[in-house]
Amino acid sequence: MDKIKAQAEDKMKKSLKAMQDDFNTLRTGRASPALFDKIRVDCYGQKTPLNQVATVSVPEARLVVIQPWDKSLLGEIEKAIQMSELSVNPNNDGKIIRINIPPLTEERRKELARMSRNMAEASRVAIRNIRRDANEELKKAHKNGDISEDMEKKIGEDIQKLTDRYIGEINKDLEAKEKEIMEV
Repeated sequence: MDKIKAQAEDKMKKSLKAMQDDFNTLRTGRASPALFDKIRVDCYGQKTPLNQVATVSVPEARLVVIQPWDKSLLGEIEKAIQMSELSVNPNNDGKIIRINIPPLTEERRKELARMSRNMAEASRVAIRNIRRDANEELKKAHKNGDISEDMEKKIGEDIQKLTDRYIGEINKDLEAKEKEIMEV
C-alpha cells in the first residue's frame, strides 16, 4: 500500500514543478531566459518553441539577447515576441535581437504578486486534492480488506506529512517569488 503514498508524492512533485514553471514565466524586473519559454515561433510552417530555433542569453541584468540559428527567422522571432504577453520591445539589428527589460511599475509589481499568489493557491488546492484522492484509495483498500485499520491510519498520516511538506515548499517558493517581484 506504499504504492498509494508513492503515487501521491509523485503527483505532488509534478504539481509543485508546474507551479515553479509558471513562476518562471512571470516577468520580474530582472532578465531571464525562462521568460521566453512559452513563446512559439512560426518556423517553416510549424509553431516551434523559441529555445529550439535560437540561443537565448542574458549578458546583463536587464538585457536579453536572442541569436537565431537561422537568420531568416529573425522577423518571425521578433513578431512572436511582440505578440506575447511580455510587453517588451525587441530591437532587431539584422543578426540578433536585443530586448531591454524595463523596470516594473509599482502597479504592475502588485499585479504580478497577485498572479503569483493565485498560482500558488491553485497548487495548494491541487496538493489537497491529491491528498483527498489518496485517502479515498486508502479507505477503499481498508474496506476491501487489503490493509488493516492501523495501516490505513499510518499511511494516512504519512500522506498528511507529505501534504504539509509540499504546501510548505509552495509557500517558500511564493515568498521568494514575491520578494523577487517587489525588488526595485
